[in-house]
Amino acid sequence: MKISTALDKIDDNQLFVPAFQREYVWKRNDAKQLIDSLIKEYPTGTMLTWETNTPPQLKGPHKYTEEQGAVRILLDGQQRLTTLYMLVRGNLPPYYTAPEILNDTRGLYVNVETLELEYYKKLKMENDPLWQNITAIFKDEVWDQDILKGLETRGADVTKDFARLVSGNIRRIESILNWDFPEQTIPVKASVRQAIDIFYKVNSGGVSLTEAELALAQISGYWPEARDIFKKKLVELEARGFVFKLDFIVYALLACVHHSGSNMALLHDDANNVPIRDAWERLEHSILDYVANIMQSHAFVDHSVEINSVYALIPIIAYCFQKADAKTGVEHLSELEIRKIVKWFYYSQIRTRYISQLPQKLDRDLRIVNELPQPFDELLRVIQDERSLEILPEEFEGRTISHPLYAMMRWYFKSRDAYCLTTGVRLRQPMGKKYSLENDHIFPFSKLKAAGYGAKNRIKYSLAQELTNRAILTQTANRAKSATTAQEYLSEILDRNPDALSKQCIPIDTDLWAVENYEGFLRARRALLANELNSFLSSITETEVPNAPITLEEMITEGESAELEFKQTLRWDVTEGRVNKVMEAVVIKTVAAFANSYEGGTLLIGVSDAGVAVGLDQDFSCLGDADNDRFELHLRNLFSEAFGQIFSGTKLRVSFPEVDGTEICKIDVRPADEPLILSIKDKKGVEADKLYVRSGNSSPEMPLREVPSFLAKRFEVMKR
Repeated sequence: MKISTALDKIDDNQLFVPAFQREYVWKRNDAKQLIDSLIKEYPTGTMLTWETNTPPQLKGPHKYTEEQGAVRILLDGQQRLTTLYMLVRGNLPPYYTAPEILNDTRGLYVNVETLELEYYKKLKMENDPLWQNITAIFKDEVWDQDILKGLETRGADVTKDFARLVSGNIRRIESILNWDFPEQTIPVKASVRQAIDIFYKVNSGGVSLTEAELALAQISGYWPEARDIFKKKLVELEARGFVFKLDFIVYALLACVHHSGSNMALLHDDANNVPIRDAWERLEHSILDYVANIMQSHAFVDHSVEINSVYALIPIIAYCFQKADAKTGVEHLSELEIRKIVKWFYYSQIRTRYISQLPQKLDRDLRIVNELPQPFDELLRVIQDERSLEILPEEFEGRTISHPLYAMMRWYFKSRDAYCLTTGVRLRQPMGKKYSLENDHIFPFSKLKAAGYGAKNRIKYSLAQELTNRAILTQTANRAKSATTAQEYLSEILDRNPDALSKQCIPIDTDLWAVENYEGFLRARRALLANELNSFLSSITETEVPNAPITLEEMITEGESAELEFKQTLRWDVTEGRVNKVMEAVVIKTVAAFANSYEGGTLLIGVSDAGVAVGLDQDFSCLGDADNDRFELHLRNLFSEAFGQIFSGTKLRVSFPEVDGTEICKIDVRPADEPLILSIKDKKGVEADKLYVRSGNSSPEMPLREVPSFLAKRFEVMKR
C-alpha cells in the first residue's frame, strides 16, 4: 500500500487503529530516522492489516456501523504510520487526541541541499532558505524558485547544477508519498481473539537482538574484523577460567569509551572507530588480563562460574582503564586500591548488585568511577544504602549452593588456605579436572532422608540441601567418599587433620554430628559462618566516608520536597490538550516561593509528578517549534516581567540537563535578598499583593497575619 493511499484511507474512515494498541510513543529521533530511511530508500518495515466486518473497539471518536461493511484494521506499523500522518498532514490522525501523543514529532526540518534532518533551531535555520519544514514540502507549499531567489538575495552564487540539486531533492522528498509499504494481511475469517493473538505474536515473536548485539553489529560496520578479534580474546580468557560472551566485551568498551552502561547507541556512530580501536588495544593486551589476575590473586576467584554476575567486573575494568598509562597500558594500582576493589566486589556479589536493572545500575556506578579518585568507597556505600552489609545467620537458612553466600564461603575458605577434607589438596591449587572443586553433603542426604528430611516435607528437604550442610572437596575425594554418617566421617577427619574442619568453619562439637542433632549443627554453622565472613570482609580494608555530590537522577528519585518541585510542562495543559497560560503563573509562584525561603530551591520542567522525565517537546511545539534557546528566552522574559531583571539575572540559573536521555529544564533559584511579592488579579480583575512561601512540597500563599513576623525573621537574618 502506498503511503499516500494509507493516509487517505485514514482520512476516509477506511483504515483504523484498534483500541488495544498502545499510545503513540515514538520520539523525535525515531521520526527523524524514519524519514531519513525513506529519503535514502532503505527498508522501513511492513504493515500488518486485517480486513473485517466485525472489528474490535477502535481508537478515536469514530464508531463502526454495519453499513460500513469490511474495514481495514492496522495491527502492526501504527507508530510509523502515525508519524507519517503528522509529518505529511501537519495534524494529529483522527484516532488520537493530543494527550495521547506523548511526543509530538511534527516540526521536522530538512536541508534541501544536503538532505540533513533536524528539528527547528533558530540560530541555525532562521535566515537560511535551505532549511524548510518538511510538512510544507509535502503540502506543496515550498517552491524551489523561492529558495533559490532567497539564496541569491543573500549573495549566494546559484549555479544550474546547484538549482537542479535543490529541485531534485525537493522532488525526492515529495516522492516519499509514493513509497510502498509491504502489506501483510490477516484473513477476513479471523476472529477478534485470533487477530489479537496474531498482533501479540508479531510484536513479541522471533529472537530479538539485545542492545549490545545491535551495537556490535554497528561496530562491525566500521571495523569489520572486530567480532573475530573479540572472539579470539574470549578464547584466551576462557582458557584461564573466565568465560564471557561478546555482550560483555561491548559493555566493557561502552564503559571505557563513554562511561555508560545503558546507552549502547553511543557506539553506533563511526566516529567511534578510532577511540574503540585504541580502547580495545589496551583492553586486549593489558586491562582484561590484569583484572583477571586481581580476581585470582586477591579475590580467590578461579573461575567465572563462581561469579553471580560477571558485569560486576565492568566498573573494575573501567577503573583500571582510567588508572593505566594511556601509552604503555601499564596499571598503577596500589595494594590499598586493590583491596578496596576486592571488598566492593565481594559485597556486589553477596548483595546481588547486578542481578536486576543492570544498565541503570552500571550507569550510576560508572559515573562514580569516572568522577571520584577513590570510587569504591562510594560504590560500597551505594550497596549499603540498599541493604545492610552485615551477614546475619538467618540468611543461610534454606539457602542452596546457588545462593551467592556459597560462592563467598568458597572464596573465604580459599583465603584461609583451606584444603580438601579427604585428600589434603589445597583448595587454591586444584590439579586437573579430577581435582576440580565440588561440594559435598556433610550429612549424607540418604541418612537425612531416612530421618525425615526427604522430598515429602518441603521445609525439611530445604534444610537437607542447605549450603551450610556442604563441604568443599576435590572431585577425587567426593567420588571416593562413601555415604557414611557425618559422625563417622567428621571424627575420622578430626583425628587425621584437626585444622581441616576449622578452616571450613565446621563446628567441632561432636554432639552436633549426630543426625538427631542435625538442625542444631546447622544453627551452629550458620552463626560460625556469619561471624567469620563478617570479620573477613571487614578486615580487607577500611573504607572512607565518600564525599560525592548527589546526581539529578537521584534527586528526582527522592521526590518533591521543600527544595525541589516537578512541573510536567510550562504552558501546555496535558489534561485539556491546549496552551494554558495559567500554568505559567504557577511556575512564577513556585519560583517566588523558593526565592522567599531560606535555602532557595530547584524547579524541574519536563518531569511528571511521578518523577518521570517526559521532556520539553510539548512546550517547544507551543512556542512554534522552539529549541531550548528559545524556551530559555521565553522563561527569562516571564521572570523579568514578574521579578525584574536584577533578580532574574543574579538569582536564577537555567540549564537543560538530560535524564535517561531526555532533555529537561532545570531552574536553580537562590534565596532573594528582598521579599518577592507578586501582584495577582482575582477573578474580577482586582489586583492584590501576595507572598508565597514553601511549605513541604507546595508553594501556598502566606496568611496576611503571619507576613510581618515572617518578613522580620527571614529578611532580618539575611541582613545580618
